Amino acid sequence: MASQADSSLQAIRYNRGSLQLLDQRKLPLDTIYLEIRDAAEGWEAIREMVVRGAPAIAIAAALSLAVEASKLEEFSGTPNDAASFLKTKLEYLVSSRPTAVNLSDAATKLTEIITNSAATATEANQVFLAYIEAAEVMLEDDVASNKAIGSYGSSFIQNQQKESKKFLATAGFGTALGVIRALHADGVLEIAYCTETRPFNQGSRLTAYELVHDKIPATLIADSAAAALMKTRRIHAVIVGADRVAANGDTANKIGTYSLALSAKHHGVQFYVAAPLTSVDLSLSSGNEIVIEERSPKELLNTRGGMGEQVAASGICVWNPAFDVTPANLISGIITEKGVITKSGNDFFDIEGFVHKSMSN
Repeated sequence: MASQADSSLQAIRYNRGSLQLLDQRKLPLDTIYLEIRDAAEGWEAIREMVVRGAPAIAIAAALSLAVEASKLEEFSGTPNDAASFLKTKLEYLVSSRPTAVNLSDAATKLTEIITNSAATATEANQVFLAYIEAAEVMLEDDVASNKAIGSYGSSFIQNQQKESKKFLATAGFGTALGVIRALHADGVLEIAYCTETRPFNQGSRLTAYELVHDKIPATLIADSAAAALMKTRRIHAVIVGADRVAANGDTANKIGTYSLALSAKHHGVQFYVAAPLTSVDLSLSSGNEIVIEERSPKELLNTRGGMGEQVAASGICVWNPAFDVTPANLISGIITEKGVITKSGNDFFDIEGFVHKSMSN
């Protein structure tokens, strides 16, 4: 199993009992996979940005525990003990990146499966096996979801744009980039621009690497050059990912997304969010309720996202939020694996209605 098609860069390599994560901190100079043997190593990999992108984080967390569970043949407890063990580990994994709703959503679904299994199981290993199989299904569903997002996004954007196309993609792994891949496969993409995505440089480190790997025509720009690019060159659309989407469409994504949305609005450029429905959190009425985590000051004080030499003055204070929230009024559409959510006549997203309709189909 793998998280992407064989022709694309694989961020997650998985076979039952074995999980390897592409260490995205080492790109583009070194392509190194880290062996993840248990939930503790999964938590560390997520927290330290070995893997990024909300859907991929959820899958990596689920599979890290699946690997640990596969090695518990000698577990001596009851089915309820096994369930308690797994639930505790899931709660721990969710704490690694609290802003990414996909992670908590996956944990909730897996917890339900664990509970149901424990209610009928006669041995602890049956509960562990039920969990492992459920986590593996999530991986398969993630692959299908990314492909569907790309397909829906490409078709929708082509219908909106009838001319030659230039697209600006920010660092959305598997979602925003999936749309770019689909546009390229359809033969309609002239060029994609990707931003650095400072301060951790996921755009220059990973998105640019993937674009080159997939032989997609692309150009890297500084985050601060995006507005100038929209003014001087004909950009038709901005496509970003999402870590959490509130019920009204307000969207939390990597810091700098809000600035891109404001620039796009000013220059009349369509601004799309590409995300699976697992990124939607209907319990939040607006983005004001989204908790924004802050990253280490070292990511700003030192080069290479905090891993290199110091470049800022000693003693300077740092504010380093990992995400910002883009208001729904700046978003043209939300591309999901079930279709594109557009605004109704009153210029509002009916996300709840879309989700319920998708679930009933």
